[in-house]
Amino acid sequence: MSSLNREPLVSLDALAEGALAEVEAVLDGDAESLVVYRQGAAVRAWLNVCPHAGRRLDWAPGQFLKSREGHLVCAAHGAAFELEGGQCVSGPCRGDALRPVAVEVRDGQVWRA
Repeated sequence: MSSLNREPLVSLDALAEGALAEVEAVLDGDAESLVVYRQGAAVRAWLNVCPHAGRRLDWAPGQFLKSREGHLVCAAHGAAFELEGGQCVSGPCRGDALRPVAVEVRDGQVWRA
């Protein structure tokens, strides 16, 4: 683990089951906004950037839209992403995907992997 990743991203307890949250992480030397999603004891993370137009996915900082089907919805143009692998299943970037960021859960904390 690099010296830039000595701090956990978020506590697992701070993420409700099925919750989407925004955290910051240092990637390639730059602070980036990430979307994290908790499913049971597993956590997935992606850059908080829609592949359609490069805009943030949240409608306000850390506030994400979720469809009735359980998809993450881009607030700018309505693209919908499934939360298993971040694939766009409807909208202007259908067939594209969110850029994943590897994370792991250790000792009740979510860390960059």
